Amino acid sequence: MVDHILTPALLRAATRNNADWCEAMCRAHGLRGEFRSDAWTSPVRTPPYYPDAVTLSEHADAAEVLGRVDRRSPGASVKDSFARLDLRPHGFEPLFDAEWIARDPQPVGRPAGPSADWRRVRDAAGLEQWEQAWNGGARGLFVPSLLDDPSVLVLAAPQFAAGAVLSLGAGVVGVSNLFCGDRDPDRAWRDCLTAAAVYCPGLPVVGYEHGPDLDAAASVGFARLGALRVWLASG
Repeated sequence: MVDHILTPALLRAATRNNADWCEAMCRAHGLRGEFRSDAWTSPVRTPPYYPDAVTLSEHADAAEVLGRVDRRSPGASVKDSFARLDLRPHGFEPLFDAEWIARDPQPVGRPAGPSADWRRVRDAAGLEQWEQAWNGGARGLFVPSLLDDPSVLVLAAPQFAAGAVLSLGAGVVGVSNLFCGDRDPDRAWRDCLTAAAVYCPGLPVVGYEHGPDLDAAASVGFARLGALRVWLASG
């Protein structure tokens, strides 16, 4: 469980960690974003599924943030990390709401069986298989240069039956892109936490989820830190 006295600090760490992960994905595609106190922003359209801005302060101003992203081409999106902005007057509509989550690190220990023994993906062929297992419709989003980034760990169970990305930054480890196929999502979360303890020992684990995935994370000890909202340009 999470010490609730530390929740505000963990919330800020989670938002910054997520912005760091978005920057790492952009960097792998040859793009560069900008960090300011209010938000991370990209001046050009980011890769699919990744926002053009991630707010880092509950006091972020909508016009200021939007002024630093590409509004001319379609598909602009903003991750409002504190669910404080109203972007409807700027031509955006809510895409989804979610909750930031965090969990204390668990003691390092080896998993109970071979199916839980997650390993790092090390080469381009493995990364392509991982991407197909994560999202069969994706092609070339996860590029091989990601594997050279020391802040990013792409992990997979044997035969790519499950997996996730761990991203380092802000003194925490972020979990994203977790998948488990037709397996039990609670087990996937448990195995992911074991992997985080092995590869990133001693660090709190953070992320965000919604719907059944949020319930699965809660079942393995994640606490809710606060709401977020993702906005998508309607035009």
